[in-house]
Amino acid sequence: MLGLVFGAATVQAADYPITSQQRGTAQKVAQDGVPLSELAPNAPDSHTVKRGDTLWDISKIFLRSPWRWPELWGMNLDQIRNPHLIYPGQVLYLDKTGGRARLRMGQAVGGGTDKLSPRVRSSDIGADALASIPFGLIEPFLNEAVIFQGNELEQAPRIVATQENRVILGRGDTAYVRGDLSNGTDYRIFRSPKPLLDPTTKELLGYEAVYVGGAEYTRQGETRVDAAGKSEIVPATFTVTSVRYEAGVGDRLAVVPPREYTNYVPHAPQGPMEGRIVSLYGEALTAGQNQIVSLNKGAKDGMERGHVLALVRNGSRVVDTTDPTKPTIKLPDERHGLLFVFRVFDRMSYALILSVKEPVSPGDRFTQP
Repeated sequence: MLGLVFGAATVQAADYPITSQQRGTAQKVAQDGVPLSELAPNAPDSHTVKRGDTLWDISKIFLRSPWRWPELWGMNLDQIRNPHLIYPGQVLYLDKTGGRARLRMGQAVGGGTDKLSPRVRSSDIGADALASIPFGLIEPFLNEAVIFQGNELEQAPRIVATQENRVILGRGDTAYVRGDLSNGTDYRIFRSPKPLLDPTTKELLGYEAVYVGGAEYTRQGETRVDAAGKSEIVPATFTVTSVRYEAGVGDRLAVVPPREYTNYVPHAPQGPMEGRIVSLYGEALTAGQNQIVSLNKGAKDGMERGHVLALVRNGSRVVDTTDPTKPTIKLPDERHGLLFVFRVFDRMSYALILSVKEPVSPGDRFTQP
C-alpha cells in the first residue's frame, strides 16, 4: 500500500484523529513557516529519523514545545500531508531563510545536505510509521485502566467457584462464572470498585476497579434437570489467561473492549482547561514520570485523547521576614511537569505523566500548557 508520496501526489493515510484546529494551525504555518525564535535553542540543521523516534521526540528536537507538533508538520504541509506517515530513514531539514523556519523532508543527493530528492515510499500503513509517543508506556493501561460511570460491576458476571476449591487463581487455572456472558469470549477480571470523588466539589465522578487479570470463556453454562427431576445450575467455565493479582471468588468480569487507535497526536486544548488530579493509578501514595493519574475532566468538559496539560504546583504561603509588619505572602504558582491524556470518559480521563519535577499527589492542579 502506498504510504507516503512527496510533492503534490496523493497520500493514502490511516484514519488517525487530526482535529480541524490542528489542521488549521498547520495550514497557517505552512504559508510562512515559524519565526526562528520559536525553534528549540539547539535545533539541528537536519535530523535523520531513526527507528524508535516518536513525533514527540522530533518535536522536541526542532521546537521549544513538543505539543506544538502541528507547527512542525505545517512547516511543509505539501510534503508532510499526514504526520503519522513519517518513517525511519527519512531526513528532516531546516530551511532558515528570511527570518522564518520551514521543515523539508527527503534524502540527500550528490553528497550534499542542501538538496532534496523526492521519492515514493511504499509500505504497509502503520508498519514503520512513527508513533506520536512511545506507545509501550500506555498500551498496558488501555484495557486495565477503566472508569465506570456507575457501579456496573455489581451486576457483572462473577466468579462463583474455583478449580478444586482453590482460594486464589493464577494463570492457566479454571474459574466458574455466572452472569450474562453474551457479549464476547475475552474478559477482564476486576475487584473492589472504589468511588472517585472530585477533589474540589466532592461530587461522585465514577468508579475505578482494581484490574486483576484476563480470562477466556471456554465452556457455556446451563440450567438442567438432574435424575431426580430437580433443576440445577451449571456455571460457565473460564480459563485465567493473565494475572496482575490473584483472582478469586467474588471477582467480577467485564468484556475486553474493541482496540482503540494505536497512535495519539499530542496537541494543546483549544481553550482554557483547568482541573485536579483525582487519584493515582495503582497503590502508590505519590506518582512520578511514566505513571498514570486520573483527572476530574472528561469528554463533557472538552477533554480529548492526545491533550497535553501542564502540571501546576500551588505557590506556598510564607512570612515576609524582610517587612517589619511580617505579612503573609503567597508565592506564584509554578509549572512543574506535563501530562498526556490517553483515555477519555464522559466525566474523567486518564493521563500519563510525561515529565515532572516534584512528586504528584491527588488534588494537584493541571491547566492547558
